Amino acid sequence: MARINPRQLPQNLRQGLAPIYVVTGDEPLLVQECCDSIRETARKHGFNERDLLHGEHNFDWGQLLSAAGSMSLFADKKVIELRLPGGKPGDKGSKALQEFASMANDDTLLLLVLPRLDRSQLNSKWVKALEAKGVLVQIWPVDAAEMPRWIHQRLRSAGLEAEPEAIQILAERVEGNLLAASQEIEKLKLLASDSVITADTMNNAVASSARYDVFGLIDKALAADAAGAVRTLQGLRAEGVEAPVVLWAIAREIRSLIDIQKKLDEGQPINRLVRIQKRQPAVQAACRRLHPRHLENFLLRARAVDNAIKGGKEMDPWAGLLELTLNLSGKRSI
Repeated sequence: MARINPRQLPQNLRQGLAPIYVVTGDEPLLVQECCDSIRETARKHGFNERDLLHGEHNFDWGQLLSAAGSMSLFADKKVIELRLPGGKPGDKGSKALQEFASMANDDTLLLLVLPRLDRSQLNSKWVKALEAKGVLVQIWPVDAAEMPRWIHQRLRSAGLEAEPEAIQILAERVEGNLLAASQEIEKLKLLASDSVITADTMNNAVASSARYDVFGLIDKALAADAAGAVRTLQGLRAEGVEAPVVLWAIAREIRSLIDIQKKLDEGQPINRLVRIQKRQPAVQAACRRLHPRHLENFLLRARAVDNAIKGGKEMDPWAGLLELTLNLSGKRSI
């Protein structure tokens, strides 16, 4: 039916609801906002019941089809939200999703939420079947060059204006973390008294952020300073930094290390792969210290922590973040 980006979603929703929405991407803020928009529009159209399913390793795919077939006596329309943190449904899941697509109707809305899909997944039978009956929202990372424009748009949406230099300061501060940028903008709504936010105002605002910096946590872990990284993690938690922000930074670094390792093995120099010179030795040392298989396992662990943050019962999210911090520092356990 349609393959769109987050900016196109509001207009798409105004044109009417589809029976299926697939939201795919690795930017937690944009994923959350897209899902919120779909849920809110569904409520306005009478979808007053919601079933939440978590498609973990041993997920019973019969639950999806059962949820589609079971309707409440008091709610004639239902949203089925299926979160698939691994991104791959397997053979049973693929068949179940194709069967669901074949019986899509106006009284049941499927909201499937999963990480960014690669090309082979986008061409799979289950994605094609869902896309034929619904809307696929692809969320791409906002790169460094696009970040100032993204911040400017968010500021304007919040009723704020800022000097270009002020926008650049915030872009450099958050280093691509959209959730952190959004939180800073919310804080600016309270702090800014000028009609146009100046560079000085922005500097003062970001300087008052948490003393323990999430990027400082990453730098300590890369340098194998496990004790320092754990202290920073504890400080972040004490100062009220939200777990999704910390997880975003750790998962982003794990993915980056996996990519850098492959390119180093291909003979590419570290100075082409890591732009900030002072980070190059620590990143290179981490690539030598951490086996690729371990990094892939860390990424699976990060997905489990993400599920815990979203309400799963498997672990305390901060305990999972502590384990990931130690893992990234080269330690197996406390």
